[in-house]
Amino acid sequence: MNKIKMTAGLIWAICCLIVMIIFYFALGGISEGFAKLPFMKLNPNTNGGEIAQQITFDNCTLMIRKPVFDGLLKERQKGFVQLDWRGDLPGPIHDTIDYDMDNAADFVISIIIPDNKVDLVTLNPKVRDVGISTSTSYGWAARINIVK
Repeated sequence: MNKIKMTAGLIWAICCLIVMIIFYFALGGISEGFAKLPFMKLNPNTNGGEIAQQITFDNCTLMIRKPVFDGLLKERQKGFVQLDWRGDLPGPIHDTIDYDMDNAADFVISIIIPDNKVDLVTLNPKVRDVGISTSTSYGWAARINIVK
């Protein structure tokens, strides 16, 4: 009886090992398949949220994303708005932004790219400060901290 149990246990362990090895090599394809499912999407804290409006200039495009207040269990009081400049950036950036699309400017941002110097002039009491301003592979990105 002990030999039967031991043999069954060894066969089960070998089968599990084979299945683990197969899944290890197939994990890349499986994860890509799951990522393409329609209900899978990136967290807005990671990608900056959905694009609210796009402004095209001569040599670059400014994408203003929707405000992000996502928290783990509920929305937070503090959030951010991400701005993406894509393309060939001019020397200094100086843009007036209306992130909530109420036809009133909310802040003016000025960026001197080589020095990574950012100047923010708030025109709306909900706008706080600059969270992140950095060079990216596609141009430049800035996150402006806001409150509800």
